[in-house]
Amino acid sequence: METLSVTVIDPVGLHARPATVAVNTASKCKSEIKISYKGRTVNMKSIMGVMSLGIPTGAEITITCEGDDEKTAAEQIETILRDQQVIA
Repeated sequence: METLSVTVIDPVGLHARPATVAVNTASKCKSEIKISYKGRTVNMKSIMGVMSLGIPTGAEITITCEGDDEKTAAEQIETILRDQQVIA
């Protein structure tokens, strides 16, 4: 299992555009990918699930990848979110 804990730095939080890109990236992976915020955990392959968390600026989130390509999946998601300047 690969776990990534990061802080959201985007002034709007994890909003629709970067969330969609992250969900699309997660959906291409074989691993089970979850995102957690404030005790709630949802499937990161579901845009509705991710958006339902309402992740604001300054939020601490945890992304967990478990499966055949967990290391690659975690790296890809981290890269996508950093490239969009969503996380620090």
